[in-house]
Amino acid sequence: MAETTYFPRHLILGGALVSGMLLALAVHMLGARYGLDLGGLWRSDSKEFMPAGAAIAWWLIATAGFSGGYSVATLMASAASGRIPNRMRQFLIAVGVLVLAGVGQAASAPSAVPTVAGMLGGLAALVLGTVMAFCGAHFALRRG
Repeated sequence: MAETTYFPRHLILGGALVSGMLLALAVHMLGARYGLDLGGLWRSDSKEFMPAGAAIAWWLIATAGFSGGYSVATLMASAASGRIPNRMRQFLIAVGVLVLAGVGQAASAPSAVPTVAGMLGGLAALVLGTVMAFCGAHFALRRG
């Protein structure tokens, strides 16, 4: 009988952190394409306190980062022992390719957001996605 191999905790945490952060940035780029951008927080032309699109984008990015970090940490912890079915692996690869294709299409279009607001929104999405991916990965590793 073969021994069960486990990934080191720091490797799982790092992989989940990067994957959750990239998923959060992908959601930010796709959301900005459809008018849900964090750049609305820094616009001075809006008379509202906080536009609803910015609030929805904030929650979508946070949810994507947390769920991405949690799911990748769980998958990496179970992958070393060979408990991921082959069909599940193929499904995850197909979903990853589709998300990357959508983000590539969204990133290639011209932006309607002003440059400074877009930069601040991108940095906020990066930080928010990284923090939430860390929280999700840490939560998954503490449960496991």
